[in-house]
Amino acid sequence: MESLDALTSLVAGGGVVVLSGAGLSTESGIPDYRGPSGVARRHTPMTYQAFTRDPVARRRYWARSHLGWRLIAGAAPNGGHRAVAGLQRAGLVDAVITQNVDGLHGAAGSTSVIELHGRLDEVTCLDCGNLTSREELDRRLREANPDFSARVAAVNPDGDVDLPDEQVEAFRTVDCGICGTGMLKPDVVFFGETVPPQRVARCFEAVGRARSLLVLGSSLTVMSGRRFVIRAAKQGIPVAIVNQGPTRGDGHASVCVDAPLGAVLPELAARVSGSAATVGV
Repeated sequence: MESLDALTSLVAGGGVVVLSGAGLSTESGIPDYRGPSGVARRHTPMTYQAFTRDPVARRRYWARSHLGWRLIAGAAPNGGHRAVAGLQRAGLVDAVITQNVDGLHGAAGSTSVIELHGRLDEVTCLDCGNLTSREELDRRLREANPDFSARVAAVNPDGDVDLPDEQVEAFRTVDCGICGTGMLKPDVVFFGETVPPQRVARCFEAVGRARSLLVLGSSLTVMSGRRFVIRAAKQGIPVAIVNQGPTRGDGHASVCVDAPLGAVLPELAARVSGSAATVGV
């Protein structure tokens, strides 16, 4: 309760920039890598190098992602996402930086969302640069693989599923529908790939203007997100962290709350807004 009181006081001051991670989406059915529902020990994520250089790895990714995408597309925002949107409507959150690629912040009603690692619902051509919707690619892949199906028990954090090799070998990929030959890739930042510099700059600008940085559901294990916590701390901007389990940013935080986000965030929003109805819970 003492930590929640301190968190409430910090957020009530406004000027908050949110930095969210996979832990915020676990209650929407999307697992994370390192939290209580994490699957890092049994699942190796696709790297940019493997995807672009190895046709077999690329086919395996698209076969698995073709099935996993349907589960991601059907995911709905949870109470944590709605609480963030409510805090923004109340004028307390200025911007949201998310490491997630599921688009759930926008679906919950948040605006000024900087999607650090891109979005799974968009597809880019690595040759001509054309950007298309994942729905369009899904249609084309269904046409190319009319008999492809499998029972899916759970989706992995990066939007794919586990499949046996024999099912992967039967899968047919497609090239860019605009230039005809270009390699298609989900418009997300793979492991081993660099986040576009302009996007990183926007994040640093948002953090630099913030009165406080609120980290939600991120272990801050990788520098991609942790750098914003380090920058805030160096500039004397208070950092608050809500996460299940310790994070690599705890040493920079003035407030740490170790609890499920789906419980903490609606309560936080109700406290600072005066009414749970404000956040739609």
